[in-house]
Amino acid sequence: MICVYPPSGTQLGHLDWQDMIRIGMSTSAVFPLPPENAFRLARLAGFDGVEVMVTNDEVTQDARSLLELSERYEQPILAIHAPVLLLTHFVWGRDPQVKLERSAELARSVGASTVVVHPPFRWQAQYARDFLRIVRETAKKYDVEIAVENMFPWKVARQNLKAYSPGSDPTTMDCDAMTLDFSHAALSGRDSLELAMAMGPRLRHVHLCDGSGSMDEGKIFDEHLLPGHGSQPVAEVLDYLVSQGWSGSVVAEVNTRKAKDEDARLELLRETLAFAQARLGTARRGHSWFPHPPAIPGMFRRAGRRALAAFRSGN
Repeated sequence: MICVYPPSGTQLGHLDWQDMIRIGMSTSAVFPLPPENAFRLARLAGFDGVEVMVTNDEVTQDARSLLELSERYEQPILAIHAPVLLLTHFVWGRDPQVKLERSAELARSVGASTVVVHPPFRWQAQYARDFLRIVRETAKKYDVEIAVENMFPWKVARQNLKAYSPGSDPTTMDCDAMTLDFSHAALSGRDSLELAMAMGPRLRHVHLCDGSGSMDEGKIFDEHLLPGHGSQPVAEVLDYLVSQGWSGSVVAEVNTRKAKDEDARLELLRETLAFAQARLGTARRGHSWFPHPPAIPGMFRRAGRRALAAFRSGN
């Protein structure tokens, strides 16, 4: 069963695993369904893997539970999204540094290469002052990339509120890795193609979605529309990434809450996947898009079994 990635540098035929663009799905794309539903739907839709948003659901916080889901549904865990939302204020305590460190530890335990984190809130003064140092030290300690996500300004009574410190735009920070979110760019009034170019080689992770306008244009919700359903140049950004020989994960983080049933939700997820495949030139189903040397599937299965065995032996 596919559970975790092979070691860095492992050659898959003439390709390197680390040089591929993987198209994944965030567990938040099926919120409020539980994590198991997310893994199952990601497999049914044909995604390459899953990004886990750490929430109040204990399964999202537990490496063994996540590895068992990864093995059961043959979905590698591509990334861990740190619990930085207001609704997850008490997950892993209240210290944001501890939350980030626990997220990095979880990522390493499940074989994920990336941790997504938001910039600090303005009221997290000490964390904000030390944020870049904490990010670098944590990334080095746990051997993961910590990609800071672009956010958006808040408005209260039509007044701008500086919610993030030093700001909502990671390109103004001296961070090593970044996540591009199209819906957040839309709310900020930013052009995603310009933002991707400004991030340059520091762009390491993408949240695939769309948005229809900015707060200055009267929008108040973080829409996370399906790609192509908003006003952001999503297709152009994906074309740009291909032209740059980019590698990393493009993860669907779309809102499917209005789907009337599972079939309708699955149709939305498959439309999102097809959009990405059309632009990235990786039209295929699930994990079979790259040439498998005979040893590779067995290597995945053995890696998954070893990881699970390690957890079981420790309990």
